[in-house]
Formats: sequence, C-alpha cells, structure tokens
Amino acid sequence: MRQFDHSEGDVVEIDGANIYFEITGNADGPVLLLLHGGFGNTEDFNPILPVLGERFKVIGVDSRGQGKSTLGSGRLTYERIQQDVIRILEHLGVDTLSILGFSDGGIVAYRLASLTSLKIERLVTIGSRWHLKYAEATRDLLSKITAESWKKRFPATFDAYQRLNPKSDFEHLVQSIINMWLDPFSSGYPNEAVGYISSPLLVVRGDDDHLVSRESVVELSGLVRNSRLLNLPYAGHAAYLDQPEIFKLVLDQFFERV
Repeated sequence: MRQFDHSEGDVVEIDGANIYFEITGNADGPVLLLLHGGFGNTEDFNPILPVLGERFKVIGVDSRGQGKSTLGSGRLTYERIQQDVIRILEHLGVDTLSILGFSDGGIVAYRLASLTSLKIERLVTIGSRWHLKYAEATRDLLSKITAESWKKRFPATFDAYQRLNPKSDFEHLVQSIINMWLDPFSSGYPNEAVGYISSPLLVVRGDDDHLVSRESVVELSGLVRNSRLLNLPYAGHAAYLDQPEIFKLVLDQFFERV
C-alpha cells in the first residue's frame, strides 16, 4: 500500500491558505480521516497505515500552516482547522466517515464529533486534551516553547517542515500554535460539548504522557456514553508509536466490534 509521501496529493484554497490532503488505502472502503499533531504532517501516520489501509479509504490532511499546507492570515485555532477539514470533506463529497486524531488532531476530531452534523461512525483520539482546564495545567510548559527550543528538541519535525512547507516561517508558526494551545475562547477546546459525541469513541493515552493527564481521560470517558479507554503502559505522548503492537491490536478490535 502506498504511504503518505506528499507527492500525489492535492490542495484546496480556503480563506487565503492552501490546505493539502492526500488519499491512500482501499479506494472502495469506508472513509477514515487522519489528523496529525502539532508541528506534524500526514507522514507521521505511515507506521500504522498498513493496519488501516486494507480496510479504509484513508484521507490525510496537513493542518493549516503545517506539512504542505500554508498558514494564511488570521488566528490559527482548532475551530479554523475544523472548518478547513469540513471544506476538504465537502470538496471530496464525504459526509460519513471515521476519524483518528493524534494530539491537536484529536482535539479537532472532538470538535468535529460534537459540534458539526458530520456522520462520524467511529472516533479514535490519541494524547488529546478536550478541556481548557487541562490545558491550563500545562500553561507554563507550553508558553515557554520557542522556535529555537523546538528545533533543538525535535529537529526532525523542523526539517520536515522546512522540506515540505511552501511558505515556511517557523517562528510565526510556533507562536500561532502556542496561541492555539492556550486559546480560552469557543474557538478552542470543545470542553463540555464532548457530551454531545454520539459515535463510538476510543480514547488512547500513554501512561507517561506529560501533556494529557490520566484524570482528564477518565473524566472524558465518563462523559461520552459509548466510549472505551486505553491507557498504555510504558508509553508517552505518541503512545501509538511507543506501544504499536498493543495499539494496533486494540484498534483492530475497536473497528471490528462497534
């Protein structure tokens, strides 16, 4: 199966930005949308594509300002990315789908599942906050991030951004993403609106995730009626990469059983 490589996708112009998407997997299968985390891109999901591509027609979207998508003007918010995704789905004629989102991508997925009329059949989130109060707990950590500190700690993500983005401005992107992480307005976290999620939900967290607390995902699983919680031992924020075999086993069962 062809992996995401940013060579065979397309862009849709949305409010001053070009939003990149790419499709792979089973062309005749149901749609699965993949939404990556902050400073990432669709290629981040390549390690798990083999377990998804046989069953699903997989759509990967580079979030505004990241990967091969340009930032445009105006504030970067979870609501803005949500709107971009909806426009991509409208462009493709898709209104029924499943979603798998990591970190920021999962936050956008929560918004799509609770605040839109999309027909979401199954929802998987990995390392994703859902309420501002849990973001506030990490404010000091997040607000201290700079372009230079990010490049030093995660050089591969910076190199990928420089390679892919047609209008690269990393310092501006860093500030835009930090502001999105700490957005106190309705354009940010879905907060209690997650209670409107009606699709089956699999919440995944690494037990060593310093950005998403165990308390937060337990509370979330109690608010969403048809939910399952997978807290992976010996895994960090990117739990799907740290414990791939356990993750793939549970993911397969989730898609089979619900």
